[in-house]
Amino acid sequence: MMESLLIANRGEIARRIICTAKILGIRTIAVYSEADAGLPFVREADEAIALGPPPARESYLSEARILEAAQKSGAAAIHPGYGFLSENADFAEAVEKAGMIWVGAPPAAIRAMGLKDAAKQLMQAAGVPVTPGYLGPDQSEARLTTEADAIGYPVLIKAVAGGGGKGMRRIDRPQDFAEGLASCQREAAAAFGDDRVLIERYIANPRHIEVQVFADKLGNCVHLFERDCSLQRRHQKVIEEAPAPGLDAVARAAICDAAVKAARAVNYVGAGTIEFIADASSGLDPDRIWFMEMNTRLQVEHPVTEAISGEDLVLWQLKVASGEPLPKGQGEITMNGWAFEARLYAENPAAGYLPSTGRLDHLKLPTSVRVDSGVVEGDEITAFYDPMIAKIIAHGPNRETALSKLAAACAEIEVWPVKSNAGLLARIAIEPDFRAARIDTGFLDRHGQSLVASEPDETVIDKAATALSKAAHGDPWYALTGFRIAGPSDSRVRLRIDGHLHWGHARAGLEAKTIEMDETTVLFDAGNAWSIGLPHAGEVEANHGVGDGAILSPMPGLVISVEVTEGDRVAKGDRLLTVEAMKMEHSLRAPFDGIVGKLQVSPGVRVSENQLVVTVMKGEE
Repeated sequence: MMESLLIANRGEIARRIICTAKILGIRTIAVYSEADAGLPFVREADEAIALGPPPARESYLSEARILEAAQKSGAAAIHPGYGFLSENADFAEAVEKAGMIWVGAPPAAIRAMGLKDAAKQLMQAAGVPVTPGYLGPDQSEARLTTEADAIGYPVLIKAVAGGGGKGMRRIDRPQDFAEGLASCQREAAAAFGDDRVLIERYIANPRHIEVQVFADKLGNCVHLFERDCSLQRRHQKVIEEAPAPGLDAVARAAICDAAVKAARAVNYVGAGTIEFIADASSGLDPDRIWFMEMNTRLQVEHPVTEAISGEDLVLWQLKVASGEPLPKGQGEITMNGWAFEARLYAENPAAGYLPSTGRLDHLKLPTSVRVDSGVVEGDEITAFYDPMIAKIIAHGPNRETALSKLAAACAEIEVWPVKSNAGLLARIAIEPDFRAARIDTGFLDRHGQSLVASEPDETVIDKAATALSKAAHGDPWYALTGFRIAGPSDSRVRLRIDGHLHWGHARAGLEAKTIEMDETTVLFDAGNAWSIGLPHAGEVEANHGVGDGAILSPMPGLVISVEVTEGDRVAKGDRLLTVEAMKMEHSLRAPFDGIVGKLQVSPGVRVSENQLVVTVMKGEE
C-alpha cells in the first residue's frame, strides 16, 4: 500500500478520500486555491499546499502546480477525485512519468472513452448497443444541420468531450438548431477546450441508468450493480438511487454484463461507470437500453453503491492502484436494500436553478443519515466552482423506507442566507409519482412548478404569523383578536415574508422553527427558508415587474457575449446578452418589444446578482 497520497481536488470528495486514506494509515496531502484556504479538507489533511488564485485554470487545473506540490510533499500517489483532472490522460501520464502512482484509469482507457464519438464506435465494435446518431468528423454547421434533419427532431447536441450536462442542448425545431449549436460549442470550448459535438436521437421517455464497474491490474473485472440517475435538471443529476426501480433480473444481467464487456474492451483498471440510456416508454426492455458514455473515474453518486453493497469504493481504488487484486470476486458482491442520494446545491430553484453565492452564516445538515459535505457553517460558496453544499444519502431495507428517510432528512436542512434546493429535494421525495417510481429525465420539467416553493403556502404564512404573534400583539394596527364562544381565540397578523405582505393566523400549538440573523428573522419549513417580519406602519407592497425594462443579472458571473447595441429594435424574447457562471450559460432576453437603451456592460465584464446590465424601452412603431 502507498505511504502518502496527494488529493488533486477539493471539497467533499477531498474529505471523502482523506477519510478512507486515514483508515489505511496513508499520509494525506491536500492542495487548495486561495478561495478554499479555510475549508475543512485543508485542515483535515496531514499537509496542505497552496496552488494559486481561485480560477480553476490557475489552481486545480494547473498540472504543473499540482505536480510541483506532489514532488515538494514527497507524495507517492495522486488521487484526482472527480471533475478537474480526473479524466485527463496527459496528466495521468505525467504523474506516472514522475514516478508516482496514478489512482485512476489507465491513460489509454481515458483516451478511448474520453471522446463520445470514438467511444461509441469502440463499443459498437465490442458488441455493445449504442444510441443512433451522427458521430462523424465533419463539424461544419451545414453537415451537422443535415444530420440533425436526417435523424429527425427533437435531437440532442452533445459535446464530444463533455460531461455533467455542459455542452449539451435539446433542439426541438430546425429553426433553433444554429443558435443551439453555437451555444453548445461555446460552452464545450470553455469547459473542455474542445468544441466538437455529436448529434443523437432524443429519446422521449429516457431513463439514465449506469453501472459501477471495477477492474484490477491482474485482469479481474466486476460490476457492483446499477444506479438510476434519471432525476435531472439541465442534464445534471439531482437525486440518484440504487438499484434502478423496475429493472428485473433479466434486464439487470444484460446491462451489467454489457458494462463489464465495455470495461474489458479498453483494458480498464480502477473505478469506472458505464452509462446507459433506456427508452422507458413501456418498461425497461434490455433491447431498448443503449450505451451512452463511460466515466473513467469515481462518480459523485458512488455513495449509493457503497450503501447497497457495503463496500468502500475509495478503499477499492487505493488497493487496485497499489497493485492488489480486487477485494471481492463477482460472486461475493451482494445487494442489500435501497439507497438514495440527494445533491444539496447552493442555487435558487424558483429562479431557474441559478447558482447562489455567499457566506453560509447558518447551516444545519441532518444527522439521521449519511452526509458528505465539503463545507461547514461560516464557509463561503463562491462562483468559481460547483455550487454543491452536501450530498444527503439515505439507506433502508426497501425503496419506500429509504425514500421516507430521505424526505425527513431533507426537510431538516437549514441554509441561510445562501439559497438552496433543500425544499425542492424534500418535496420531490414525497411526490406521489416519484414515490411510485414513475420517473424519467423529464420528471422535473413536468413537475417543476408544483415542486418549487416560489411563494409561501398557507401553512408557512400561519407559522410565520405564530412566530411573530408576540410582536404583533403589541401593536394594535397589525393584530385583530377575535373571541369565540366554545372555541379558541384567533389572532390575525399582518406580516412580511421575503418582502411581500400577507395576512396570517397565529395558532396555538403550531410549531415554527426560527432564528435571528443580522436583525432578520428567518423561518425554516420543510427545507425552505423565509425571511419574515412585521411591516412598517403605512407600508404597502411594492409592485415589481418587467414593465420598466430594467434588465438585471439574475446571478453573479461573467458577461461572455452582448448581442445588441444601444438603439437596436428588439422583439420580446430576443437575446440581449449572455452571462456565464460555473461554466453554465444564461441568456437574458427582451421582456417586450422595444428599443435597447443604455448598455451597462460589455463582454468580459463581471457582474453581481441583481446588477443592472441593460434597459429596454417601449418604442413607438
